[in-house]
Amino acid sequence: MKAAVLWEPRKAMTIEELKLPRPQVGEVLIRTKACGVCHSDLHVMNNDIPFPIPCVLGHEVSGEVVEHGKHTDSATIERLPVGSRVVGAFIMPCGGCFFCVKGQEDLCESFLKYNRGLGGLYDGTTRLYMSSSGDPVYMYSMGGLAEYCVVPANGLAVIPESLPYSESAIIGCAVFTAYGAMKNAADMRAGETVAVIGTGGVGSSCIQVSRAFGGRIVIGVDISDGKLEMAKQMGATHTINASKEDVPERIREITGGRGVDIAVEALGKPATFKQAIMSVRDGGRAVMIGLAPWGATADIEITRLVRRQIRVFGSYGGRARQDLPNIVGLAEMGFLKIESAVTQKAKLEQASNVYAELEQGRITGRAVIELR
Repeated sequence: MKAAVLWEPRKAMTIEELKLPRPQVGEVLIRTKACGVCHSDLHVMNNDIPFPIPCVLGHEVSGEVVEHGKHTDSATIERLPVGSRVVGAFIMPCGGCFFCVKGQEDLCESFLKYNRGLGGLYDGTTRLYMSSSGDPVYMYSMGGLAEYCVVPANGLAVIPESLPYSESAIIGCAVFTAYGAMKNAADMRAGETVAVIGTGGVGSSCIQVSRAFGGRIVIGVDISDGKLEMAKQMGATHTINASKEDVPERIREITGGRGVDIAVEALGKPATFKQAIMSVRDGGRAVMIGLAPWGATADIEITRLVRRQIRVFGSYGGRARQDLPNIVGLAEMGFLKIESAVTQKAKLEQASNVYAELEQGRITGRAVIELR
């Protein structure tokens, strides 16, 4: 199969021929139809976050089930039959670790250790190998920038015929991350007020999810007028250009002097981290979902945090077995406008160019690589 392989940090990926991957027990081979282009991949490409290379990036996919690993249980095969249309979550829970057993699949220890740490799946090895040499190629999540990928069955959900493959790919990270932030971290309630700082692919999904959950006021914050216009289309009731206005002050004006119930930081920058905390009301919740370069820190005003009960949460993503089917349902019913969220499509051979555009801030919404 063909795959886009990253050989060196800050260098373009190249299209290589890899052996067709083989699923193991509890795993599913997917014929990849589409893979979203996410800023998290850039952290690996730029060596901001340690990850083994060579590797195949791409961690939000849609595709068709081709094969189950030997000895996979009958319930999994019945749930995900060959030929079914599926979407894959970037956090692929093992199902058996301390956190998975507690229902906190977004903290799966096996995923963090074996995938994010070692670039493989839960036997500690990758499923990707070069055709010519047999040398290993590591997997960032399932390694979706390839014609086929192997995904643990716990990380998959079936999608209906009414949802197109290309647009459905973003469910696995952009929407999955937003849903996890609003439902599991923020515990959002109908009628609450929300500010989303950074309205790119994940941030705009937070706006959509907030509106679907009954947000009364949903404020999009960015420095790009184009992205703020997109935020309005995704459901923002107000927008703020952070390069022109004081964000916490303007948010207080919009909310009658109090601040929002929930502020989401989707950029992973110290300045916007602080901005989110300063934008919430007393007793409010600040939810941090933006990844930063390894070792980055941010300042917090301790006395206000203590006296006014400001709560700060980190949130990496959703919980695949619980949340992914619910997200698919929201998209199917039209509460999430996934087709409007995808603004650019490209082929596998163009992947490096699309990531360069993403890094330059030239992509509004979400770009998708199509592999049909």
